[in-house]
Amino acid sequence: IKKQQQDVLGFLEANKIEFEEKDIAANEENRKWMRENVPEDSRPASGNPLPPRLFNDSRYLGDYEAFFEARENNAVYAFLGLTAPPGSKVGVHVPHWNS
Repeated sequence: IKKQQQDVLGFLEANKIEFEEKDIAANEENRKWMRENVPEDSRPASGNPLPPRLFNDSRYLGDYEAFFEARENNAVYAFLGLTAPPGSKVGVHVPHWNS
């Protein structure tokens, strides 16, 4: 999980995409928010959704696998729902597990 989080955050930082991390390990409100905002069809069959999960405001974008696939296809900006050019300030929420 930590490696995936670092991969996502590293990409966002390298491309100067503004984001907000939400620590779900130390903050029950963030954990509850993430669980409530991951759509039913994107949740695991059992247990709770694991980070990293990406959101644009409260709109669910996907998990690490979806992010990775978008990056491999040079479609990360579309995946993130960003229309602004690279370097623009655009907010993205990245709930994460701080361990």
